[in-house]
Amino acid sequence: MRPHSPDRPTGSPSLSRRRVLALAAGAATLPVLASTAHASAVTAPAPASRPARFRDPSLPLAARVEDLLSRLTLDEKIALLHQYQPAIPRLGIGRFKTGTEALHGVAWSTDFDNGGAVVTATATVFPQTVGLASTWNPALVRRVGEVVGVEARAFHSRRPELWGLQLWAPVVNLLRDPRWGRNEEGYSEDPYLTARIAIAYGHGIQGDDPDRLRAAPVLKHYLAYNNETHRDTTSSMVPPRVKREYYEAAFRAALSADAATGVMSSYNLVNGRPATAHPDYNDVVRTWTERPLCNVTDAGGPNNLTGSQGYYATQAEADAAVLKCGLDSFTVDDTDAGPTVAAVTEALDRGLLSESDVDTAVRNILSLRFRLGEFDPDGGPHAGIGEEVIDSPEHRAINREAATEAVVLLKNTEATLPLDAERIRKAAVVGPLANTLYTDWYSGALPYRVTVLDGLRDRLAAAEVSHEEGIDRIALRTADGRYVTAPTEPGALRATTDPVERAAHFDVVDWGEGIVTLRAVANGRYVSFGPDRTLVNDAEQPHDWFVQQQFSLVPHGAGHVLRYAGNETDDSWFGDRVYVVVDETGLLTVTASAEADATVFTREVVRDGVEEARRVARDADVAVVVVGSMPFINGREDDDRTDLGLAPRQQELLEAVHGANPTTVLVLNNSYPTAITWAQDHVPAIVWTTHAGAETGNAVADVLVGAANPSGRLPQTWYRSVDDLPDILDYDLIKHRRTYQFFEGSPLYPFGHGLSYTSFAYGEPTVSARVLRPAGEVTVAVTVTNTGSRAGAEVVQLYTHQRRSRNPQPRLRLRGFRKVHLEAGETTTVRIPLRAADLAHWDVTRDTWVVESAVHDVLVGASATDIRGTTSVRVVGERIPPRDLYVETEAQNFDDYDGITLTDRSKTHGTSVAATRAGAWLVFRDVDLRRGVRGIEVRVANPAAPRGRIEVRLGDPASGRVLGAVPVPSTGDRYAYTTVRADLSPARGRHDLVLVVDEPVVVASLRLLR
Repeated sequence: MRPHSPDRPTGSPSLSRRRVLALAAGAATLPVLASTAHASAVTAPAPASRPARFRDPSLPLAARVEDLLSRLTLDEKIALLHQYQPAIPRLGIGRFKTGTEALHGVAWSTDFDNGGAVVTATATVFPQTVGLASTWNPALVRRVGEVVGVEARAFHSRRPELWGLQLWAPVVNLLRDPRWGRNEEGYSEDPYLTARIAIAYGHGIQGDDPDRLRAAPVLKHYLAYNNETHRDTTSSMVPPRVKREYYEAAFRAALSADAATGVMSSYNLVNGRPATAHPDYNDVVRTWTERPLCNVTDAGGPNNLTGSQGYYATQAEADAAVLKCGLDSFTVDDTDAGPTVAAVTEALDRGLLSESDVDTAVRNILSLRFRLGEFDPDGGPHAGIGEEVIDSPEHRAINREAATEAVVLLKNTEATLPLDAERIRKAAVVGPLANTLYTDWYSGALPYRVTVLDGLRDRLAAAEVSHEEGIDRIALRTADGRYVTAPTEPGALRATTDPVERAAHFDVVDWGEGIVTLRAVANGRYVSFGPDRTLVNDAEQPHDWFVQQQFSLVPHGAGHVLRYAGNETDDSWFGDRVYVVVDETGLLTVTASAEADATVFTREVVRDGVEEARRVARDADVAVVVVGSMPFINGREDDDRTDLGLAPRQQELLEAVHGANPTTVLVLNNSYPTAITWAQDHVPAIVWTTHAGAETGNAVADVLVGAANPSGRLPQTWYRSVDDLPDILDYDLIKHRRTYQFFEGSPLYPFGHGLSYTSFAYGEPTVSARVLRPAGEVTVAVTVTNTGSRAGAEVVQLYTHQRRSRNPQPRLRLRGFRKVHLEAGETTTVRIPLRAADLAHWDVTRDTWVVESAVHDVLVGASATDIRGTTSVRVVGERIPPRDLYVETEAQNFDDYDGITLTDRSKTHGTSVAATRAGAWLVFRDVDLRRGVRGIEVRVANPAAPRGRIEVRLGDPASGRVLGAVPVPSTGDRYAYTTVRADLSPARGRHDLVLVVDEPVVVASLRLLR
């Protein structure tokens, strides 16, 4: 949990690794629950002599749940609401923990030996989630999910109190902005692709029997969560159409397919209401499946309601809201359930909750535990899975397959790739990521490591393979001639007058945005912020929730000052003391608040990494440059990116190597789209991979030498510049033209892009019928031929575009895809179904899904911009009638707007429109005024101003005809609404109706009067 600070968000991580170690150490001492009486209400347990029907697996799930529920006291039920559920010895019930991280393998795999020492338990670490999506292969991802589910069972068999069987994965938040720090955790910017991959992963985790789960996936994070900056206090404004068609879509699809067993709430607010207390969990999410769901809060979310969000005055009110909105399990206060038990108990005593509310949540929790086999006499069909399956040869093979299919060939001119291994005599493999593998915050520990250098040395066994990291080695000297030195064993850095050469050398890696890491040559470890604000060389890699290995070398006069640029410490908010000072003993401490008070160092370059890389590349037959990101530094949970470019020194390295050797291959190893415009213009071959686990090097090498034909495709748009993007806090992708669906610019690489070493020809697509009825389905068919000389896989992508509509429609929208493997010269016919229901969009005029009568272009191609053939289908649906504003209409159901935001109407339900400035406006298009109009009735709140005003116009917000104005009296509170009426000038016909709203008026609904 991060320390509280009034000027920093308090949205806590799911749990820091350091904290997990502490929890694991104490897990064996978690309390068991005795049967005690609640002060104000006691549910008598069932007589002990009654047969334990809940242990009979032949009974229906509901009957078993009700039998067990009837045996629990109220105190026992309340205790089950916390993440760490205590044992109930009198019923023979053991402890249960909700939540094990498993985004691309079982994560946080740390255990303790019998002596209490920390040991690392390795797991199969698959490519990062965005890399799994770049395979565009749901069948493969399902097999990945099976491995994760099996290994979760295996870890659970070792230590169930640490590794629970409810898995917090997958993340289905859509990647609408590549600057999001957690881009690596999501699948795609597209809801359909995200849903297909998530369904595959979830089904793989669960196993084939949804009633007897191998493990229980939970979808993260509901809803509209895509920024880390102030993530627990910012509100995502999502108009109804965007919410229904985009942000809800992947959640809805995965739950409707029974590929998940619940959702996790997000930290942000949605339309002004904290997601931790949003009514959607009951009102919307549970309508997508007939199965019971066990929904959980994200870590610390309930406390944010009274903390950073200040939404409720007491924790009793907050926890009552959490339960009543449909969240069942409290992930809060680490292993300490006491505060949750106290708050829920207080809520019951105050009448904020009833016992039936507690029962509802406990039913959902118990339903999950039953489906996991816990109460079956034999533990269920998956109970026998043991530790021997972890990192098995079979799992390694699937991992290598996934890592290989995740590689995307972005560019390949002059047949640079594949490399001819028999002809290459000298190869240069350079770059800071060439001989290292990085894991991310949600990774397990790698059981082994194959770097790109390792893989290429294996594949180019007959060649001389040279390696240079391409990073600078420097020394830092003070004005009085002392050098900063590091000890050979981890310890404090000091400035000394007579240093040993290697002790005074540090390797500097540039990660961009002004951040560098310093690696002490003395022992190969990274410099960290250490005890008593000293600098120590103790880290094998940058790591942990508080990444304390980040620095900036800031030019100052003729030298540089060293600025600590990491996160705050575990113990206190860091304040403004971020500059390094050499004290009178020579010790380096982070104790200065200003550059002027910091020690000035001369930065002496001992070895120019770029020049060294240029040297080894100059005489090589091929130069492979491996650059990219460090997942703990270049954006991650709680840290968004501000730029999309390569780190400046990495860019210099690439340009220098290419200048020395035109046969340069760029291997980009990172977690997100990167604006590599220079590389696209100059470098002949470019491949991209995520941080893909232990098999990264084998996968990349196999692709580079042609042992594998690349088949990965981009799951999100790669932009040319950050200037192509609106503000990261802007969530309305329709109005502000986000993602491939609406973006009108020219992307660097389009959604779905990826090249092959062979070529594919498409025939003309056909549809099985040219007319599609509302309940109907057609099949789109297209022949695909491998016209090249080698086998390969093509991802055939089906898009549609609705030509005419009442509402703005996407330029394109993915409706289906197939990945097909073809031998050289082979032809196949790809068939993809297309349902009329898939073409529906949300009609804000009537609050419903609508399939409009329209012609839809049906486009088949290799990416969103590489369309190979087009046909069309005429959909016989309905016409959206003109708006009827004579009935009460939710103000949020506008057609267009400016200067407004959406806000909570009350703390439990409803959404209203709030003006953010004077002159804000809403447009309701094509309003039917043929019956005439004489007035308007508006339900409004006005919390601050003595009097507000709403002007009613026809047509244009600025120049349209004024029909009248509605005075809005002060209501004293933003939740206090009143209904006001005003006369309007007569008007008839069909017009756009505009409300021009003054700040701080809040509009809930409106109705025209005849």
